[in-house]
Amino acid sequence: MTRAERSEPDLDRLIDGIRAWVEVESPTSNLHAVNRMIDRVQADAVDLPVVPERIAGREGFADILVLRTVGAGERSGILILSHIDTVHPIGTLDGPLWFRREGDKLYGPGLFDMKGGAYLAFAAFREVVRTGSARLPITYLFTPDEEVGSPTSRAVIETEAGRARFVLVTEPAREGGKVVTARKGVGRFEVKATGVPAHSGARHQDGHSAIKEMAAQVLAIEAMTDYARGITTTVGMISGGTAPNVIPQHARITVDLRVRDAATGADMEARILALRPNDPDVKLEVTGGMNRPPFEKTPAIAALLAHAQAVARDIGIELADASMTGGGSDGNFTAALGVPTLDGLGIDGEGAHTEWEHGLISSIVPRTRLMRGLLETLQ
Repeated sequence: MTRAERSEPDLDRLIDGIRAWVEVESPTSNLHAVNRMIDRVQADAVDLPVVPERIAGREGFADILVLRTVGAGERSGILILSHIDTVHPIGTLDGPLWFRREGDKLYGPGLFDMKGGAYLAFAAFREVVRTGSARLPITYLFTPDEEVGSPTSRAVIETEAGRARFVLVTEPAREGGKVVTARKGVGRFEVKATGVPAHSGARHQDGHSAIKEMAAQVLAIEAMTDYARGITTTVGMISGGTAPNVIPQHARITVDLRVRDAATGADMEARILALRPNDPDVKLEVTGGMNRPPFEKTPAIAALLAHAQAVARDIGIELADASMTGGGSDGNFTAALGVPTLDGLGIDGEGAHTEWEHGLISSIVPRTRLMRGLLETLQ
């Protein structure tokens, strides 16, 4: 009997734990709500033989929580990454996405992305810490701002990754339980146009429209998408103008960029930052850059995947590898540092960021056993 087969996680207790975490709503922008979620995790760990460290939030974001086993931070070990912020506003739980169980589906705000995965990993961590069955020290890092690019937690993540031999990320599984070994890099930009206002009837010829200029820029940016090269560009938000009878002086857009590799990211970043106005009387300001480096599959990551697949076979499941996904995660930061990183270890399900977000109950016990098996066998 393998270590992973030694005990069977209690499904009902796991569901109760997931529910308790999901019912603490924690949208990224609500500092106090996310800190209540950090409080909840810290309370659930209070009886464990770990060293907690709570790092005060900054820039309007909540705190970061670090749980370390003996020796963690002193010698290389395993780093687990979970974010406990969600995209769902307060009140979602009482409205369109109440916690409920329907057949094999468990619904709730942030349950799939990623409190279900965070809790089952915590349950595995808890059992391994209690039994002392890990071969390496473990650091478990809970972050408050992943959904907006991890602006305050990135430095902490990278520091902890620098002390780690392996990184395990509890983002949701992909396509029926697949894990993630590669993600596109992400760039975020803002483009502002400043034109010359004028009365749209009496002095139309005197105006230079910021919106007209921005319309041309939107088409140019969207035309940079190249599916063959794995490049996508998306203008996701646009605003401008003051009234129907005024030539608009201001317009603004946000741009999302996804790329497969670092060289393409640098090239596309330079192209977007080099945008120039078509109308010389309109000023154009472009800011931003690559937000998350590409997470590229390396031989070390392939070896970590092979180890995970062996652990999965020992517990009776097949673990497939997803193709490169366009979504970013905190695993992008650790993989870019050269640390073997395995992502998508969380709950299986569908509907991230939607009002039908759900996890599959049938995936909870196998994924908990998989995480426990990794924590017990990596060395």
